[in-house]
Amino acid sequence: MTEFNWPLMKNSISFMDRIKLANFVLTSNKFTQGKLVDKFESEWSNWLGSKHSLFVSSGSTANFLLVSAIIEKYKLKKGDKVLLPACTWVTNINPIIQLGLQPIFCDINLQDYSFDLIDMQHISQVHPDIKMIFVTHLLGIPAKNHEYEKLFPNSIIIDDVCESHGCTNNYEKVGSNSIGATFSFYFGHHMTTIEGGMISTNDDELYDLMKMKRSHGLARASIHFEEYAKEYFDVEKSFLFVTDGYNFRNTEIGALIGIQQLKRLDKYIIRRRENYDFFFDFMNGKKSFYPLTYQKENSCFCFPFICKTKKIKQKLITVFNKNKIEYRPIVGGNLLRQPYLNQYHCLSIKNGLNVNVLHTNGIYIGNNQYVKHRDMMKLENILGEFE
Repeated sequence: MTEFNWPLMKNSISFMDRIKLANFVLTSNKFTQGKLVDKFESEWSNWLGSKHSLFVSSGSTANFLLVSAIIEKYKLKKGDKVLLPACTWVTNINPIIQLGLQPIFCDINLQDYSFDLIDMQHISQVHPDIKMIFVTHLLGIPAKNHEYEKLFPNSIIIDDVCESHGCTNNYEKVGSNSIGATFSFYFGHHMTTIEGGMISTNDDELYDLMKMKRSHGLARASIHFEEYAKEYFDVEKSFLFVTDGYNFRNTEIGALIGIQQLKRLDKYIIRRRENYDFFFDFMNGKKSFYPLTYQKENSCFCFPFICKTKKIKQKLITVFNKNKIEYRPIVGGNLLRQPYLNQYHCLSIKNGLNVNVLHTNGIYIGNNQYVKHRDMMKLENILGEFE
């Protein structure tokens, strides 16, 4: 009998992906950003339902590039306030700090792990001058952007969908109608390009600005290149820089893998949702854990466990270790407990009650397209000792 083993993720680069990749490497003379990157961006936009997409070196650089372009387009100033959930990945927070904006942290709720609306209401009164809200659609669960818009009607809302490809709100893919939405193709996510990320937007001006910023700020990346060249005629146009920028480009190799993976993404999401349904059914009613809220439009990234006590969490960890089930804390937990962020404070009227519960008693295990029905049945059996 095969020993039970449940990793966070298995390698999703298939044998046929490797054949395609090997053939490309043997026959191509260009590996830097080129026609395959353009093709992957176009196919991603078609899949998502957005106007423009930009392939970059990671989900992290996608976040940084998007925030940088938002600052320039909307003329945000140093110290302008950005609302962030107290539980997210650090790459949502770092660009805010590194680019000179002021993070304001909000407690999360224990249903979809996004902003707690009661705390958000309080923050809207204390900080009515919030300029931007960076929403994380955590663990494959869509957040309630329409509720945030009601509380902050004048704020720019951008979306991190990095681990939630294909989750929907009212059957519309999250990120398809965003000012800017980011996605990650890291190894552990729904699909992979080894390392890589995507930014999608329907804003022509923002897209053009990000294209330049992705390539050092070079004017030649812009659709307005010839206009810039005429305006700044005294500068060699091939090395004309009209904004600050970075090298956040990806490669033809990454794009080729992405094109292949994208063909299978919808099937991956269906499998993940089926697993989530099974998980919800057998976890529903277990008194040892905070209740799950059924999320019909999820694109399940993992199976979260928010234990009622530390003792239950420790027992759960023991069971996972015994059965070789890999686990992690839920993202970074309460990020305000992280050493580099301890200068900031959660402004919650509840003192971050929910995020502290998640931080202290929360862990998750992986869900992916390789988790089969028999694995879910085994997991149900393993967790049978918990009430």
